[in-house]
Amino acid sequence: MAACGQNVKQAKIKAAARPAPKPGILASVKFSGDTSKNGMVFIKGGTYLMGGDNALAAEDELPKHAVEVSSFWMDTHEVTNAQFRRFVEATGYVTTAERKPDWEQLKHELPPDTPKPPDSLLVPSSLVFTPPDHPVDLHDYSQWWRWVKGANWKHPNGSGSDIKGKDNYPVIQVSWDDAVAYCKWAGKRLPTEAEWEYAARGGLTNQPYPWGTEGISLGKPKANSWDGHFPDKNTHRDGYAGLAPVGKYAPNGYGLYDMAGNVWEWCADWYRNDYYKCLAQSGKAKNPRGPANSYDPEEPYAPNKITRGGSFMCNESYCSGFRVSRRMKSTYDSAMSNLGFRCVVTGGSGLRHDFSPY
Repeated sequence: MAACGQNVKQAKIKAAARPAPKPGILASVKFSGDTSKNGMVFIKGGTYLMGGDNALAAEDELPKHAVEVSSFWMDTHEVTNAQFRRFVEATGYVTTAERKPDWEQLKHELPPDTPKPPDSLLVPSSLVFTPPDHPVDLHDYSQWWRWVKGANWKHPNGSGSDIKGKDNYPVIQVSWDDAVAYCKWAGKRLPTEAEWEYAARGGLTNQPYPWGTEGISLGKPKANSWDGHFPDKNTHRDGYAGLAPVGKYAPNGYGLYDMAGNVWEWCADWYRNDYYKCLAQSGKAKNPRGPANSYDPEEPYAPNKITRGGSFMCNESYCSGFRVSRRMKSTYDSAMSNLGFRCVVTGGSGLRHDFSPY
C-alpha cells in the first residue's frame, strides 16, 4: 500500500503521518491473565464486499471492494463502565482526559502558527455533547460540542456528573490510547476496520444496516440514535435521549448488540480518505490492517484513527452513522460523550492476539 496517495503533496503527508503512541503509555499496563472468552461470540471468517451500499454513501466509503477476513472472536457489546472500572482499579491507569494536555504534542495536530491557548484551557478536559434549544448550522459542530473541564469516563459531563447506577452503560470519554491500554490488559485488541464491518453486517450481503434494509425511523426501534431534528429536538422514539445500556435492542445475525448507534467504536486503523481506492486496485485484500499513516484533506495535520457504528447522536439528516459502511474518524487522543469501543481476539489462537495492528 506504499503507493497509495502519492498524488498528495509530500509535505502534507509528512505533516499528517503519525506513529503509534509512545510505548511508555502502555508500559505500566500488564496482561491480566484472564483467558476467558465469556461475553464474546465467534465469527467465522469469509469474504465480503466492503463499502457503501446505498445513495447515502460518502466518497470515502467507495469503491466497494472485496475483502477476506480470518475468523475472530468479538465482544457481544461495547465495553461497559463496570468492565473499564475493573481495569482501572487493577492497573491504576489514568485516561487521556484525566491528564493535562501537552501543548508540545498538541500543536503538531494543528495548522502551523496556531497560537497557544491560554493555560486555563490546557487542563484535564474532554468534549461534551451540549444540544442547543434551536436549529443550528449543521456545518458548525461547535454549536453542540463543548470543551468541559473535568469531563472524563467517571464524570462524563464534567465534574458535577457521575456514572452511579450505570455499570451496564458503555464507557465513554475514552481515547484510542485508553482503549488500546484496556485491550492489552484484557489480552485482546481493537478490531481492524475490515473486521468491524464484516461483523456489523451479521452475515447479510450488501445491506446498509445490521438488520437489513428497513430505514431506522420505520418499524420498531432498532438502535439508539437521534429521533427527530438534530441537534435541537429528540423525540426519544427509541426510548433514550442520550446513551442507552448495552444490549437494549435486537442483536444482528452474529449475536452482536449495538453495532449501530449508542456510541461510536474505535478501530485499530489509521484513517486515509483514499484508502479504499488503494485497496480496490490491489484485488481482493486479505486481513487489511489499514494504511501506514493518517491523511485527511479536511484535517491535514490531524492523526486520525477510524471509528465505526454511529451513536445516539446520529440522524439521517446529519451523518447516518448507523449504516454498516459509514466511516468516521477522530484523533487518537480524543475523548467524547459518544465514543467508546469493543474488543476482538484472533480466532483459534487462545485469548492472546496473533497480531498487533497498533
